[in-house]
Amino acid sequence: MSELLTCAEALAVIQTEVLRWDAPSRASEIVLLEDSLGRVLAQPLVADRDQPPFPRSTRDGFAVRSSDEGARTILGSVRAGQIWTGPALQQNQALEIMTGAPLPEGVDAVVMIEHVSIAEKTLHLDTGRTLTAGENIVPRAAEAHQGDVLLTAGTRLHAAEIALAASLGYATLKVYPQPRVAILATGDELVDVSQQPATHQIRNSNTHGLAALVRAYGGIPVPLPPVADTREALEAAIAQTGDADLLLLSGGVSAGKYDFVEPALLARGGKLFFTGVKMQPGKPVVFGQMPSQYVFGLPGNPISTQVTFLLLVAPLLRALGGEANPTPHFAQATLAQPVKTKPGLTRFLPARMTPALDRTTVTLTGWQGSGDLASNARANCYAVISPDRESLAAGETVTVLLR
Repeated sequence: MSELLTCAEALAVIQTEVLRWDAPSRASEIVLLEDSLGRVLAQPLVADRDQPPFPRSTRDGFAVRSSDEGARTILGSVRAGQIWTGPALQQNQALEIMTGAPLPEGVDAVVMIEHVSIAEKTLHLDTGRTLTAGENIVPRAAEAHQGDVLLTAGTRLHAAEIALAASLGYATLKVYPQPRVAILATGDELVDVSQQPATHQIRNSNTHGLAALVRAYGGIPVPLPPVADTREALEAAIAQTGDADLLLLSGGVSAGKYDFVEPALLARGGKLFFTGVKMQPGKPVVFGQMPSQYVFGLPGNPISTQVTFLLLVAPLLRALGGEANPTPHFAQATLAQPVKTKPGLTRFLPARMTPALDRTTVTLTGWQGSGDLASNARANCYAVISPDRESLAAGETVTVLLR
């Protein structure tokens, strides 16, 4: 296929492949809860009891009956981790209670300590203060009932999910295996990062950048030595990657005399889903499938490599790791400066987003093209400029691709 796809069309192709994965049929492994960060659940997490298992106070204060009027006698106190073992509270009685403590029988509200006065173990509500049943109380099972599924298989585990799993008693978790990703940079000009490059050479940054991205999105990188710009060398190198779930090639995807990625993939039995996207940087990106793995041919310029990874590779990689219906990470921000560009392609411009409580702004870092690693390192996102715009004014809302 030689026709260029729009970004939306390319993402639709990726999504079609994402949806082919049948998570319940996959292999799984058991990890300790403390080792589960970033992994993807291969099991549902089920409430082992009601959450909360008792009516719980949400404030430090006094447990009372909301229908009572006048002063209330304070019988005692109860804190989190205790149960009131005294008599059930009767009319015009109160119990000092701390946040998180279980409510005793006979009460239906908690009045905050800030809203009362106390004299000789007698509680008085502040003038004008009223109470309603259920005030400052979380009822039993308000969050979940025993047996409820609280997280489904396919959920990636971050701090919030891990805290929930701990509260449910999961000391170990069943997770999907991390996909193995072979990384193969091409180019006669590449030398190892430890070498001093000659005038006509550059250090191999793409392999290291891609390995970092693979780890960040849940995969296990398998970096391979760079490949010379010959079809024979490239085919031989591709043949050594069959045990990987995904192959990432960088460089060799344009239409130059020494760009051999497409013919090499076809020669190894691959099929190509698309061979270019209407975007800049990253236009010549290739996506296909080999007999035993998916494959991306990413442009060799470093910013092109990273943009195409975030937009196209990351969703598929996350799906290979078991995550349900992953998509690229986009957000909205306000442009802090005017932008001029050429229409026709979707532009991804290195930018720095400055979060704020009332308005998040984004500023372009300025760059000298898709090989400008310094500008890319100053950025923390990419401002996305739609193909029908050639200028945007400061103050306009723009989509950003997060990284």
